[in-house]
Amino acid sequence: MRKMINFLIKEKVLLVLILLMGFAARLYKFNSPLLDWHSFRQADTAAVGRLYLENGINLFLPKYYDISMVQSGLFNPMGYRFVEFPLYSLFHVYFARIFPWITFEEAGRLLSISCTLISAFFLYKIAKIFFSKYVALFSVFLYLFLPFNIYFTRVILPEPLAVMLGVTGLWFFLKYEKNHNLKNLIIYSTLMSLAILVKPYMVFYNFYPIYFFWKKYGLKKFINKNTVIVFLITFTPFILWRFWISKHPEGIPFWKWTLNGDGVRFKPAFWYWIFGERIGKLILGVWGVIPFSIGIILNRKNKFLISFLLGSLAYLFVFATANVRHDYYQTLIIPSIVLVLASGFFKILDDYKKEKYGFFFPVIILFLTILISAFQVKEYYKINHPEIVAAGSAVDKLTPKDALVIASYNGDTAFLYQTKRKGWPVVELPINELVQRGASFFVSIDLNDPQTKEFMKEFKIVEKTDKFVILDLKQKQI
Repeated sequence: MRKMINFLIKEKVLLVLILLMGFAARLYKFNSPLLDWHSFRQADTAAVGRLYLENGINLFLPKYYDISMVQSGLFNPMGYRFVEFPLYSLFHVYFARIFPWITFEEAGRLLSISCTLISAFFLYKIAKIFFSKYVALFSVFLYLFLPFNIYFTRVILPEPLAVMLGVTGLWFFLKYEKNHNLKNLIIYSTLMSLAILVKPYMVFYNFYPIYFFWKKYGLKKFINKNTVIVFLITFTPFILWRFWISKHPEGIPFWKWTLNGDGVRFKPAFWYWIFGERIGKLILGVWGVIPFSIGIILNRKNKFLISFLLGSLAYLFVFATANVRHDYYQTLIIPSIVLVLASGFFKILDDYKKEKYGFFFPVIILFLTILISAFQVKEYYKINHPEIVAAGSAVDKLTPKDALVIASYNGDTAFLYQTKRKGWPVVELPINELVQRGASFFVSIDLNDPQTKEFMKEFKIVEKTDKFVILDLKQKQI
């Protein structure tokens, strides 16, 4: 028994166990349909991959099912989807081919989970540079078991891949800082370039490298061989990508609103939602604010960690509206938060370890942090409209593969994704105009909707149940 205990408390064994448990935690509702929280954004990402799987891969012309004007304000008949460079979708296809016995959606979740475990490993390696092995291991534990991060690192979104590339890139930059090996600098730049292609917001992960070069070369010699290499490798692919997609404005969703589209930046609502509801309550579960605050004070002279935090803060400030409206945007700031949080927890433990039962205080804080956060996050897994799956399956069965469908769901493309057909997620124009643009079927799960009732009187009913109705827009009611 003693030998077994000694084996289990070894650093590498503990790391593997934490990673395995983190993997297991993300299998909760692993096979649920793509109709959980933020399903509209997940469906758009998954659609690009599924169309790649069906029609072949063209990284420069990613497409999805939505051809409406909802996303860009322009009619998008080809269904172009120019948001992030579709690296996530490429890997999604490969995972689907490697694991053919699981569904395409499960392959996407497995991809995100795999990226998360790699992120956790390199976060551990980064933490070990600045802290003890126990703080490093606890950083991994927090990264894998904060309820907010459990959910948002098993979704079909590019964020887990972007974070993996960013965190891994930072690890190689820290290696470069130590040995000044140009190879590590090139690897860092390449990984960061890919991260920015996947999610442009990852540029905020570069605060510490900028600080490092500024301190090393000063302002006058800041532009030199090394910084030019970093800039060219990091940003040239992104600049070329943006130039390319500008040729297809119909496939570029509105994005300027993400900055400060509703004027919320620095208003009371901004501070309340970002630092109160999101970071304070949803991520840190209220009680986690205590060790997080202690961690900030404790690491105030840690240039890397402070730079990492300032980058996260700048990201929140610059993309204020996006971060207030959508909680998944905060996925990018979790690595910086858990490093600070872990060190704060161990400071509390260190201060109370001499007291009788003193270890109970940080344990209680950790328990409440996870519990309060989990109480909110559990709602994210719920499927509010399972009938969408049945309706989508019926459309797939009863309509031609090339049919254009109106899957009316208030602009949410999750319904359209279930039909496996291109078309419209909302009736954005008079129905006759949409028919002229090629719409041939209409499907709805709201049988009491006045518009649906009107269409049922006008067009032939293909199938009607107590959950959905499918109409043939090419045939009128007799």
